[in-house]
Amino acid sequence: MNAVADPAYEAYMDFLRAKVKLSESWGFDCDDSEIHPMLKPHQRAAVRWNVEGGRRADFLAFGLGKTFVQLETVRIVRSKAGGLALIVLPLGVRLEFARDAAKLGIKVKFIRRADEIEDDETIYLTNYQTIRDGKLDPALFTVASLDEASCLRGFGGTKTFREFMALFTGDAGPGRERNGTSRVPYRFVATATPSPNDYIELLAYAAFLGIMDVSQAKTRFFKRDSTKADKLTLHKHKEKEFWLWVASWALFIQKPSDLGFSDEGYDLPELDIRWHEVPTDHSTAAPEMSGQGRLFRDSNLGVQEAAAEKRDSLPARLAKLLEIRAEDPAAHRILWHDLEREREALERSIPGLVSVYGSQAEADQEGAIIGFSDGLVPELAGKPCMLGSGCNFQRHCAWAIYLGIGFKFNDLIQSIHRLRRFLQTRRVRIDLIYTEAERGIRKETERKWKQHNTMVQQMADIIKEHGLSLASMAQTLSRKMGVERVVVSGPGYDLYNNDNVLELRGMRSNSIGFGLTSIPFSTQYEYSPNYADYGHSEGNEEFFRQMDFSTPEVLRVLMPGRIAAVHVKDRIVPGGMTGLGFQTVYPFHVETIHHFVKHGFAYMGMITIVTDVVRENAQTYRLGHTEVCKDSTKMGVGMPEYLLLFRKPPSSTEKSYADLPVRHLSGREQLCKGCRKIFPAPKRKQKPHERCPECNGEMTRTKHDNEHGPKCYTRTRWQIDAHAFHRSNGDRHLTPEELKGLTHKEIFRLFRGHDLSSIYELEHHVKVGEALELAGKLPTDFMLLQPQSQSDEVWTDITRMLTLNNAQSAAGRENHLCPMQFDIADRAIERWSNPGDTVLDWFGGLMTVPFRAIKKGRKGVGIELSAPYFLDGASYCAAAAAELNTPSLFDLMGGEEAEDDGEGVAA
Repeated sequence: MNAVADPAYEAYMDFLRAKVKLSESWGFDCDDSEIHPMLKPHQRAAVRWNVEGGRRADFLAFGLGKTFVQLETVRIVRSKAGGLALIVLPLGVRLEFARDAAKLGIKVKFIRRADEIEDDETIYLTNYQTIRDGKLDPALFTVASLDEASCLRGFGGTKTFREFMALFTGDAGPGRERNGTSRVPYRFVATATPSPNDYIELLAYAAFLGIMDVSQAKTRFFKRDSTKADKLTLHKHKEKEFWLWVASWALFIQKPSDLGFSDEGYDLPELDIRWHEVPTDHSTAAPEMSGQGRLFRDSNLGVQEAAAEKRDSLPARLAKLLEIRAEDPAAHRILWHDLEREREALERSIPGLVSVYGSQAEADQEGAIIGFSDGLVPELAGKPCMLGSGCNFQRHCAWAIYLGIGFKFNDLIQSIHRLRRFLQTRRVRIDLIYTEAERGIRKETERKWKQHNTMVQQMADIIKEHGLSLASMAQTLSRKMGVERVVVSGPGYDLYNNDNVLELRGMRSNSIGFGLTSIPFSTQYEYSPNYADYGHSEGNEEFFRQMDFSTPEVLRVLMPGRIAAVHVKDRIVPGGMTGLGFQTVYPFHVETIHHFVKHGFAYMGMITIVTDVVRENAQTYRLGHTEVCKDSTKMGVGMPEYLLLFRKPPSSTEKSYADLPVRHLSGREQLCKGCRKIFPAPKRKQKPHERCPECNGEMTRTKHDNEHGPKCYTRTRWQIDAHAFHRSNGDRHLTPEELKGLTHKEIFRLFRGHDLSSIYELEHHVKVGEALELAGKLPTDFMLLQPQSQSDEVWTDITRMLTLNNAQSAAGRENHLCPMQFDIADRAIERWSNPGDTVLDWFGGLMTVPFRAIKKGRKGVGIELSAPYFLDGASYCAAAAAELNTPSLFDLMGGEEAEDDGEGVAA
């Protein structure tokens, strides 16, 4: 669509261009002359980028000089911003920092308390425990860097993360800072390998740096798993954008040539991986929870099975380790283990072995680490979760044996790179011991390793393409703005693949008989990789600012006096974002009402559509039974959906009728199929009109014989509509598979039952559920006994799965994130539009509304930005317009009733 370049159009395009945001810059200009000349070119580039950004992450591969980069970054930022500088370190790393600082002529000091601070020229070092335990307040420092910031990996679930967010940013919520300021304004994180298999870690780093809220990042880039709150899958169409976004605040360097510099002296040593499988005693396989016996042990089944396998296989695994070790008993090597029981077994079996463990005094821990690093201790035992990050053991060691394997890939890869680093001169040997029952764990580890390498390559490609230029990245992303307009029309429908703001501007005023749509739920979802996507917003304010461009156009194109029905749902606000520590509810439906009223619509009320609270809890963890038992004040209620009703004021306020009313035939009226005028029907004993008195067109029949025309709008139907409580019959199209698999009696039996009316009693409802629970028949993944509402303006019977996603799944296509149910569309179209009216959905999605409008004898118009959804929706509307004759369940049942002559009832 070629929109006219007028002020309103330009204002909208300016709004979209302003959406192209990467990471902001909070730092200072940095000249190359300010950086220590000892740093290599790639390290100098990283320091400049850090200083100019002010809040950045350094993901430099092992041996690229991450320590030098951190020291120089905090030194320069402190010199420009004033105040004090702090680097927070993991156990056993401070000696490495002291050595590198001495080479740069930087004075460093390890402290645990504020009274140990001497001057503002020193860079102070401390450990994570000191900050976490409240011994040292980060607010004393202007700039801080977290080395090997693995504490942030457990976003939202660890004490360390929550306290670090509060102590460094000034709020317990990710990316939220009180009064727009930070307790530590300049923040950096550094690690050689962020976990590639747990996107939450990257999002946690972004939150700590103040780049973006975790929940907002989830919405922008990931599709959710409805069965688990934090199981994220990166949208295929968002992969490029996601990694560009990460590259705008995180520097991934695998080798100097990624930034265009020479790789001379930076060749990684050969990695010699050796897997060793030991047999499993399957005779000890524990039975399943149901009591069913198992033939084989499989530690991949769950935590309990894995722990039992670790415990029972220890003697066999230890024997294998000693066998491997015997190849060269005097060699320098590190023995990795996961359990205290394993450490104790190693110490008993290897005289003189030096170990590092949690309950050990810090001085003893650091003494052992430094002794091994300097070659004074030939053999060290430790856990990857303790020593796998930050330590450099390459100078005297090139051999590691793992007494076992586990599910934590990040611990594995980090621990390997304590030895395999740039400047390591020997081949690195890695021996991994596992049991026969742990073959699944090995397979998963190898899969994650491959995924890790893929991520590394993606980031390297982005750096090579764009360097460190945010402008180049922004230019790439801004190309995804708007779409080339596509129009698909057919009998009874017009569909547009376009930005709805631009498409609505070209529509004729007062031409739409009924508007029905499900607007994006603010920033809850993104439907397309496009900046015109409403879900691609920084927050609720920006979302409604974009709505400000489309809603006035909807008002303009709607006929005077007609209805626009808007489907919405409130949103959960995570405890991390509220700063309160518990989840709250954002009243999105209230804000939507205010928005439409602001633009001239009259609010007419809403219909409540009840949803499944059990399924909701699986997505949000908000209403968990266990937590409610601990403290029921944390529990709110389930999140229903709402159909909000807005009316465009009619031209005349004398009787408040629409300019062209939506008429429903009463029991004593007839409609002309030609001129669409309604006439009083003859009295009961008289013959009804067969032809129109004005145009001689064919007339509809009366209510006594109305199957040949539109149904009369009886007093009974009016009462039910006004009450807003409907029952759904569940009728849908049969698939060929279902037709083949069902007998006549089964089909009849399936549809003969109906709910019996009774007075509702809460305690009876609970007792029924408890009886099912005791019998093991109460599902945990959906609500089996959903209460049926008798209250006004509540629909409890919407068939949730009756959507076009059924057809999407059957065709192997991508499902819509939240499609509209047929029940909602059908009821609304019949109630608020006339046959022949044009029904508009300006957020078309899979085109459910035009699809159902065609079936209801209306013209369907849909606008959709996403090309895949648009094309799928066009195929459904074409099928509806062609009146494809697929039998429904009721059609089939009716035929069989005639054939069986009541046999199904007896069955």
